[in-house]
Amino acid sequence: MKILETLINDFEILFKKFNIQEEIDLKISSIENYDYQINNLVKYKNHQNIDELISDVQNLCENIEIINTFEITNNNFVNFKINLDKCNYFIENVQENLKVKNPKRIIIDYGGPNIGKPLHVGHLRSLNIGRSIYNTKKLLGHELTSDIHLGDWGMPIAQIIGYCEVENINISSLDIDKLVSIYPSAAELYNNDKIFQKTAQKINKNLNNEEPTEIEKWKIIKKISLEKLKDTLSLLNHDFDLWLGESDVNKLIKPMVEDLIKRKKVVRDDGAIVSCQESDPRILITKSDGSYLYLTTDLGTILNRLEKNPYDIVLYVVDNRQKLHFEQLFSSIKYFDFPEKEYTHVAFGTINDEDGNPFKTREGGTKQLTALYKETFDYIKNINKDLDEEIIHDLSNTVLTYSDLLTNRKTDYKFDLNKFTNISGKTGIYIQYAQVRAKRLLEKIKNNKNYKNIVITNEDERKLIIGLLNLEFFIKQSAKYNEPHHLANYLYDISNLFNNFYQTEKVHSINDKEIKYSKLLITEYFLKHSNLVMNCLGIKPVDKM
Repeated sequence: MKILETLINDFEILFKKFNIQEEIDLKISSIENYDYQINNLVKYKNHQNIDELISDVQNLCENIEIINTFEITNNNFVNFKINLDKCNYFIENVQENLKVKNPKRIIIDYGGPNIGKPLHVGHLRSLNIGRSIYNTKKLLGHELTSDIHLGDWGMPIAQIIGYCEVENINISSLDIDKLVSIYPSAAELYNNDKIFQKTAQKINKNLNNEEPTEIEKWKIIKKISLEKLKDTLSLLNHDFDLWLGESDVNKLIKPMVEDLIKRKKVVRDDGAIVSCQESDPRILITKSDGSYLYLTTDLGTILNRLEKNPYDIVLYVVDNRQKLHFEQLFSSIKYFDFPEKEYTHVAFGTINDEDGNPFKTREGGTKQLTALYKETFDYIKNINKDLDEEIIHDLSNTVLTYSDLLTNRKTDYKFDLNKFTNISGKTGIYIQYAQVRAKRLLEKIKNNKNYKNIVITNEDERKLIIGLLNLEFFIKQSAKYNEPHHLANYLYDISNLFNNFYQTEKVHSINDKEIKYSKLLITEYFLKHSNLVMNCLGIKPVDKM
């Protein structure tokens, strides 16, 4: 049983006695000398049995073994302090105690790159947020599947193929650099040349009909793109369970649309096919030229996943600008009578430069992720010339991950390389430094592995232990709201608490073995907890700095 779960369950049982059916509002207390706070009583000050309710709460707190002291304030806040003598088990078995009772099958759709284009800084948040949610929910015992969901079909591909035809470019001779240069040129030509528009539309139709000549060209383009994509993702320590894309559902689209027509869920309108549901704007299923939209392929993807990767929940980690798309998708799922599952758009803000403007290269283009990684790597290497390149690599990814996840995903943030590589403050480098300190301490002094008792000798120790117990709270917060910043901030807090603990007393100079082993045990628990959180965030701990 978990500490917080124990408290919540006990209070839920009590509240039900008074016909109060609600989630227990348990918070970390901001009041000195107290660890936790329950706020539910505040809004029931006019309850007909409020005196009896308060009396029962008081009796409950007196009889819960893990509560040391408590108070019920005049405005009915319930504050209590934990008995740390009863908490060793919870700290020792933290990972096992985090498992949920009813695990779900969850698909996380994130990354979403288009083939023919390199990964750029705009993909970083989707990758980091998606990976963190994946790792966190997996830690809780859910069954996770990550799907990169490639944009590898449709008009952009047709434009590339058409452009190569117009410019007499042999697709078989393409490399990634040439392909990247073609992508914007093809899009520009399509927007300004009506003849080329018709050429691209014809190619797109041929692709949808899986004409062998066009399919072979598509395969070459996809192969070149995927090689570069996987190299970049590997550099940034990202991987996926599924490498599926829009092309994988092409065969499902036509019968799906025919079924919708048959069930009178969609109608033909001036050559296009639109949904019959009332909405503003109207929901388009296919364009007048017969081409599909993102909405169409997303609907096909749902059917494909239901068949091949059964799930309970799908999370789409996509930026705020796609809000309307997902509103239309989720309403269409319901209107078209697709199987009832849980679908959520995990929206996020953008990364800006130090001036608050969209992150660009000096030339004005969107900065590629490989360039951002190299810039970070070179910066760290320049100020840490004695470090091995493998460690610099890990620290570079720490910076690119931690700084990204520290901010609430819903808001924009400024990327400041100088700030994020600082050894002090809320930075990934500071987090890693605390890790290294703890490891060095344990290397110098070997703990007695039979020793499992914690002896609290000062306030810094108690604060650190309470901080470690709070892991359960922040794991739940992060998982419930799909917000990694709760864990990123928590990691800084416990790292800061450990550094205070570390500096309070030199462990190697302590003669009392009981106290010495207790401090080493606390250090081990800190490493265990921080490693769990770093794994959730997608950060690899380093061994030295």
